Amino acid sequence: MTTQQDLLRKSLRSMHALLDKAVEGMTAEQFNFRPREGGVSGFFSLWHYVRTEDNIVQFVVQRKPTVWLEGGYDEAFGLPRNSQGTGMTTDEANAVQVHDVARWLEYQGKVWEATDAYLAGMSPEEFDSRRVTIKPLGEMSLWDGLYGICLSHGYRHVGEIEYVRGVQGLGGLTI
Repeated sequence: MTTQQDLLRKSLRSMHALLDKAVEGMTAEQFNFRPREGGVSGFFSLWHYVRTEDNIVQFVVQRKPTVWLEGGYDEAFGLPRNSQGTGMTTDEANAVQVHDVARWLEYQGKVWEATDAYLAGMSPEEFDSRRVTIKPLGEMSLWDGLYGICLSHGYRHVGEIEYVRGVQGLGGLTI
């Protein structure tokens, strides 16, 4: 029988693989490209999602420093220390850019590893018994925080990145 824990781990691994595939081989210029039609760059969507997962799993759930801060990635990228993009103005979002793709992918991989390690070692009873507060959404079960915010939210950003790939002629993930 598949448990909630198994389902979440498998689903997050699958979504992480899609995000990895979505940006595989992209240059910094392609990451930072912003469609004329509006919206944000593929990198902003990716940065926002990875930072959100890192914040939720490391800080909110475990009360540990994020991979972002532990690795000094905020300083390495010259990007906000605590923000992950929620509530940013268009100008602030447009200023979020990557120049060192390899270093970004290192950070991203470490977040995936930290999330999987946490899920592997947690007690499944926590999903329903434990409450977490995720700003600006409020208090919710741990399951809703991890499944509803991390997993569901992540798939939305896969689509945004795929759109930006398509606009640049890089092709989609399934074609």
